[in-house]
This record gives sequence, structure tokens and C-alpha cells, in this order.
Amino acid sequence: MELTPWAQVALAVLAVWALLVVVLIWVGRGTLARELVTLVPNLVRLFAGLLRDRRVPLRAKVVIAAASAYVAFPIDLIPEFVPVVGSLDDAIVAALALRFVLRTTDGAVLREHWRGDPRTLDRILRFAAVGRGPGGS
Repeated sequence: MELTPWAQVALAVLAVWALLVVVLIWVGRGTLARELVTLVPNLVRLFAGLLRDRRVPLRAKVVIAAASAYVAFPIDLIPEFVPVVGSLDDAIVAALALRFVLRTTDGAVLREHWRGDPRTLDRILRFAAVGRGPGGS
């Protein structure tokens, strides 16, 4: 049975991701590996929770929905099969969406919907260059 090109790309991305997790564990970065494993599911739950929350303004929900659509869309600016940087555009889009949400919504609302390690959310927010501005922590 021959795999479709999309299935081959998905398997390659999965293999690179798994290899990265194994390497992180091997070099003693187990916490970082665990964060990597749970990042996408936690972001999905975060975005879903924010979309349902009445305290989040409509304009922030539009940004979250657009970012979610971009991340889910199979065609990206940087193809997913490119090792390491393949998910970079998705991460940037998600971080920019979170940055906008924090500028329009109380940071406590965002933290309330985060189901992962709070330190992971702090790292994501630092990556988004939110810092301690309005709505931030």
C-alpha cells in the first residue's frame, strides 16, 4: 500500500517531532519534552475555551478563529515537512493571536482556560513578546 504525499508529509513531521522529543529526553530536558508533547492539545483546548467564554470580546474571538483556521489549514508559508522550522509559522500565528487576546482580555481569563503547565504558558507569552503589558500577568 502506497501512502499519499500528504500522508508521507504527516509521517515525516511526526517522525521529526518524535525524534526531537527523544533527543530532549536523552539530553536531560524531560520537562521541555513533556511541554512539546502537550503543547498542541493544550493550545486547542485554550482556543476552544476562549471562543466559548463570554468575557472574551468578539474581535478577539475572530482573531482566535482565524488563527485556528490558519494552523489547521494544510498549506502553510513554511511547509510542515521542513525539520524544526516547519511549525514555526503556526507557532508565530498562535503566539500573535494570544498576544492580541491578552491585549483585549484580562490575562486571568486566558490562564483560567490553560490546561497545561503554567510555565509553558509563560514561555509562550514571552515568545509572543507580551511581557507585563495591559492584560498580561
